[in-house]
Amino acid sequence: MTSTAPPVRLLILGTGNMARTHASAFQAIPGVKMVAGVDRRPEFLASFCEDFGIGNRFGTLEEAIAWGDFDAVANVTPDAAHHPTTMQLLEAGKHVLCEKPLATNARDAREMTDLARARNLVGMVNLSYRDVAVLQKAAELVSNGTIGTMRHFEASYLQSWLTQPAWGEWRTESQWLWRLSTEHGSKGVLGDVGIHILDFATFAAGSPVAELSCRLKTFDKAEDNRIGEYRLDANDSFTLQAELANGALGTISATRFASGHLNDLRLRLYGDKGGLEVSFENKVEGLRICRGPDLREANWTDIAVEPVPTVYEQFVEAARTGVCGEPDFEHGARLQSALDAAERSHAENGRFLKL
Repeated sequence: MTSTAPPVRLLILGTGNMARTHASAFQAIPGVKMVAGVDRRPEFLASFCEDFGIGNRFGTLEEAIAWGDFDAVANVTPDAAHHPTTMQLLEAGKHVLCEKPLATNARDAREMTDLARARNLVGMVNLSYRDVAVLQKAAELVSNGTIGTMRHFEASYLQSWLTQPAWGEWRTESQWLWRLSTEHGSKGVLGDVGIHILDFATFAAGSPVAELSCRLKTFDKAEDNRIGEYRLDANDSFTLQAELANGALGTISATRFASGHLNDLRLRLYGDKGGLEVSFENKVEGLRICRGPDLREANWTDIAVEPVPTVYEQFVEAARTGVCGEPDFEHGARLQSALDAAERSHAENGRFLKL
């Protein structure tokens, strides 16, 4: 994208920590002007807008829409607000990049998807690990038939912040405690990072989930499983068996008890002509392949990969052209359907459910 491209006037909805990631990314893209911020919390709004040089500030989305001098929106509100706020923005004719998950249930996600399509607007989801270049390359290799027909996969998202304080002390800091409590809006590790590893696996394998079985686990972590106002009842680990629409069978899992792993994603893809191993560990990307003559001796070869455009760059380009990029609302809705099914499966003792 060049500086001669049409300008995009961007509004930031929600000004918490993740909004700063959005703003920093958009600020680096030529031709993007962050024209307004919206937040019901005046102190957060003022600090955010001052730090990023944003002139217009609104306490409500309704006020911002009535003003209207913006083209596109980064929706960085809490999960439960994604659906009602995005619906308002689409009704107002604005393109939207929504933080993950698209909604808290598949019905709302589908409604958002249908409205964006009906209004011919760009609707994209910020699944940040799509920016991992080795994942993009793995998806390309699978699509090209490099490893043959997909047969099996293994995917895991490994965190350990319940076993060490590298990111802060979860026993005393509400920024972590809310993630452990359903009463405070958390859907546990399934809703928090499960959506990322589910996307990681299905995107690379080139196929959505057709059928799944899931088990969730919440471990005892404090006396009476409560710390102050926080009841610690959200799931800490999950394991999921899935068959994809292309027939591949595999497992997807995530946990906050993976000691020795701060924030690592792993994916293994096996076809009838070869295998791929994808990793994003300690922020280092890795991709290797075994195929052809190397199969006999199980020799793996590293693949060098060039950087790919970020989701923020893709959204800006989509807002300029009107051609929606990936991951779009349709994909976000499919992921939410799988997450809903995973919760239902656990409630039914791990019963396999068709999507």
